[in-house]
Amino acid sequence: MKSLLMTALFLAAGSAFAQESPKESQNQSVPDTTKTKINELKEVTVYGNKRQYIKVESDKTTISVRDNAMLNSGSSLEAVKKIPGVITSPSGSITLNSKGVTIYIDGAPSSLSGTDLQNYLATLPANSIEKVELIYNPGASYDARSSGSIINIITSSKRKKGVNASFNINYNFNKYQKPSPQVLLNGKVKDLSWQTMIGYNYIDSENLNTNDQVFTSFTPNEHLFQRNLAKMTNRNFYWRTGTNYKLNEKSNLLFNYNLNLGNDRVSSDASTMGTGIDYTNNSLSKNKNNNHELSLQYKTKLDTIGRTLDITAFSNFFGKRPLTKSTGFDNGTPTYYNGDVDFKLANYYLKYDFSIPFKKIDFTLNTGGKYNTIKVNDKGIYNLNNPTASVTDFDYTENNLAFYVEARKKIKKLSLTAGIRFEDYKVDRNAVRDGNETQVNFKNSNFFPNVSALYEFNENVNLSASYSKKIQQADYNTLDPNNFANFDQYNSSNGNPLLKPTFYDNYELKLNAFQFVTIGGNYTVAKDKNQFIFEAKPGELVSNSTFQQFDKFKTLSFYASFPVPLDYFFKGKEEFQKRMSNMDKMNYIFFNINYIKTTTEGYDFSFKNKPIVNYSAEAQFILPWNIKNSMSYFILPKGTWEIYQITKPIQEFDITFTREFMNKNLKVGLHCFDVFNSNEINALVSSTNLETQFHQKPDTRTFRISLTYNFGNLALKKENTQIETEKVKSSGGFGR
Repeated sequence: MKSLLMTALFLAAGSAFAQESPKESQNQSVPDTTKTKINELKEVTVYGNKRQYIKVESDKTTISVRDNAMLNSGSSLEAVKKIPGVITSPSGSITLNSKGVTIYIDGAPSSLSGTDLQNYLATLPANSIEKVELIYNPGASYDARSSGSIINIITSSKRKKGVNASFNINYNFNKYQKPSPQVLLNGKVKDLSWQTMIGYNYIDSENLNTNDQVFTSFTPNEHLFQRNLAKMTNRNFYWRTGTNYKLNEKSNLLFNYNLNLGNDRVSSDASTMGTGIDYTNNSLSKNKNNNHELSLQYKTKLDTIGRTLDITAFSNFFGKRPLTKSTGFDNGTPTYYNGDVDFKLANYYLKYDFSIPFKKIDFTLNTGGKYNTIKVNDKGIYNLNNPTASVTDFDYTENNLAFYVEARKKIKKLSLTAGIRFEDYKVDRNAVRDGNETQVNFKNSNFFPNVSALYEFNENVNLSASYSKKIQQADYNTLDPNNFANFDQYNSSNGNPLLKPTFYDNYELKLNAFQFVTIGGNYTVAKDKNQFIFEAKPGELVSNSTFQQFDKFKTLSFYASFPVPLDYFFKGKEEFQKRMSNMDKMNYIFFNINYIKTTTEGYDFSFKNKPIVNYSAEAQFILPWNIKNSMSYFILPKGTWEIYQITKPIQEFDITFTREFMNKNLKVGLHCFDVFNSNEINALVSSTNLETQFHQKPDTRTFRISLTYNFGNLALKKENTQIETEKVKSSGGFGR
């Protein structure tokens, strides 16, 4: 995890120590040849000879995943959640330094949302990820609907001459014992490189939810205690293949096809207790889903001065068929909790990016555009305590046309960026429930500016400031009335088709030092923010979990990340310098601290708003017999997270041991996640007519054995077929 962040520290520190070394001091006594030597030392830096786990820039951080044992043994979802600054809220959403996150995969925004996106990331293996880009305040070249920040997951693309293969298996066990095997093949023949990954996941798990609810519209208050134990079986087959053809010295054509097939099963034992109420409802849910992704990308360098063109066409087709039936009786009477849902999503995405550098004046102009359309149809048929069926039909269509221009200029130590993006949205929603129709047609054409500045005090320290305006359309997961998780006569769950888009103003100030120390703060103002909440109608003993709009959300956050190189303090500077040549031999601790305060306008809560300070740390220790030990710990203490009052700290401690054998071809890992079984959520959710004490305890304590064996032409140097056409600091940063 945060071990990724250590390399930058040691590399930068190593450069500083190298200048103090006795050998260099001796060279300084030789007049002319010394200068030549010093120049050579500055050019042949340690960066070229080491794996760089992290690259920290003013506007984004790039983290390598494939070489980190703490990150690459599980799923992409597990890997993302362990990245410094990433926090999962009680509602399940992911944030980065307190700001909302949009997930990109290979540079394109994912069309999935909510539980569909989380399930997809949970089935995408982490060892298929090459790196992850954390983009803190995305500029005009990214979609305006990126809300606050972007996590761009870049899948593996390394190709080597000939045919190479890797076999990987994870064996997970706690109460359940299931394997997840995987085979990776890749190679290169002349100008064509290719890669294929085939794997299967089989995971059993449990999740316990309890809601202690007080309905305040009754006199006296009515009290319900609800409990739901879900036992889940997730079976998933995936096939990911990609080709990269080098058309000529300046152009590349890339094609990818990804297939994901899921077959899930959930058995739920639910009960509701209250005054004169003793209700049970046992159900069985089966869900088959499929996701097909196709992408075609053309990259070319137009000339020798650096002008580039990048065209990407992407589409995916996602479908699921959850079928739920009651299997129990309530006091001898059959319970009806039957749902049959047919969901289909089609996404088409086309974009181009054009970069024009003017090197003589340190000026770059980037421009581009995109067209995107998403179509969703979801039809649900339900029987709730009544054999008569109820039908809900939901249709959603979104069309988005966008153009942007962004300019970068460097003036001595000051780098400036200014951009503007035009977005034209057209969203149609139509929900029909038992003949009652709700139709919303939304149109919006708007400009979204971004400005940023970077001042370099020296080559190791810089200060950056940025502002961006964004929009977040309510996704299908929050709009769809068929979106349900728990459903009986005392519980309902559905989306809200009337939600409006959320507009964001994002401000950020950050100090970077030596590519490893970061101190910063951000301030976000969100208008009409959507939040998950429990609500109840006056006089009804029915709890409805849905999404509600809040007038204005203001979030203030301060964060700091810094490492402690243990070798320097306990082994001495000389030994520390020796270990600089191999980051896998370093001992360190990395700390991350985040202060978060959220103010909500237009809504009153029953509890006092208390800021949260989140702490996390990761350590790496090199043990005897070349065993590497990695440990991570995070804690989210009591306080107010968005609209949720955390009543008990959320925390987790993970530990991993890894060792390489057979000339590093065989890697063996032993892992234990949530060692003390302490990762659970306890929160108070306050709304009109209802106070909910929410408790969730998944079986997060898991043991894992991971085995990876590589064979093929591993010793051959990688032959690149890639044409680099990335815009200069394309994430809205600053050219150097």
